[in-house]
Amino acid sequence: MSVFERYLTVWVFLCIVAGVALGQFFPSVFQTIGAMEVAKVNLPVGLLIWLMIIPMLVKVDFAALGEVRQHIKGIGVTLFVNWLVKPFSMALLAWLFIRHWFAPLLPPDQLDSYVAGLILLAAAPCTAMVFVWSRLTGGDPLFTLSQVALNDSIMVFAFAPLVAFLLGLSAITVPWATLLTSVVLYIIVPVILAQWLRQIMLQHGQEAFDQLMQRMGPWSIAALLATLVLLFAFQGEALLKQPLVIALLAVPILIQVFFNAALAYGLNRAVGEKHNIACPSALIGASNFFELAVAAAISLFGFESGAALATVVGVLIEVPAMLLVVGIVNRSQHWYEQHHAA
Repeated sequence: MSVFERYLTVWVFLCIVAGVALGQFFPSVFQTIGAMEVAKVNLPVGLLIWLMIIPMLVKVDFAALGEVRQHIKGIGVTLFVNWLVKPFSMALLAWLFIRHWFAPLLPPDQLDSYVAGLILLAAAPCTAMVFVWSRLTGGDPLFTLSQVALNDSIMVFAFAPLVAFLLGLSAITVPWATLLTSVVLYIIVPVILAQWLRQIMLQHGQEAFDQLMQRMGPWSIAALLATLVLLFAFQGEALLKQPLVIALLAVPILIQVFFNAALAYGLNRAVGEKHNIACPSALIGASNFFELAVAAAISLFGFESGAALATVVGVLIEVPAMLLVVGIVNRSQHWYEQHHAA
């Protein structure tokens, strides 16, 4: 992991402090930035989201879809957890924690927005960071690449209907036009641009490609941190009034991380997949494409919404939670392989 990736939680915390402080001292500046919109798309944030997403999508080789058949059971587990369990379990957790158990401790006018943000977070499987988690567990790189390519292909078609359906179940109405605009701007166009850039970069050889990817990596993190400063500049007033909100939103996210990781890991063991397949399958089920979730939350609900804040909490806890999952699957390899050998 790079220094940026390893200490992402620290950077996010510093962005919280910087964003809240800047929002309090220079409110007019951030009001001007917030007003820079075209068709409900904030232009500065749109540019930052592209800088976040595109370098990550350049890593994805859609030719790896041909590898799916090599580990069909592991891919089946990945798809089951990512698309049939994870979004629905998060909707249930959001309903339990946000609408009921934690409701007296949260701003009543933001409850629906918090639920929406949690659903957006769970509806987008991880794209980039799963390569890091897989490498730390000795995961099969071709399997990791193939499941990311397959998930990204499904996301193009499934993200908008799935989000609309789950929000509808939660009695939250979102404009379809805005949701589809988010899909086009933050999934389809970045995928096309990223694959075009990938082809150009590979013309100079794999070594040159790898060097360019190393140099582009910090762009994504820097753009993410800049976006977070903007978000917390707008969220600052609410956070100063109710600082407990972040901790409460983290609870269902953490439960989801460990539940989905354990489920995918256990199912891979049950169907007889190797440990180096089970690890990336479990890790992609536990982590989220939080960059897309943040972008969609801003587009649908705005900078100052609870939805935007909920997705940012996902960013805050992503690295420590996933490093804990990595440690667990590494330490349990002997237990896993006992069953496989039997």
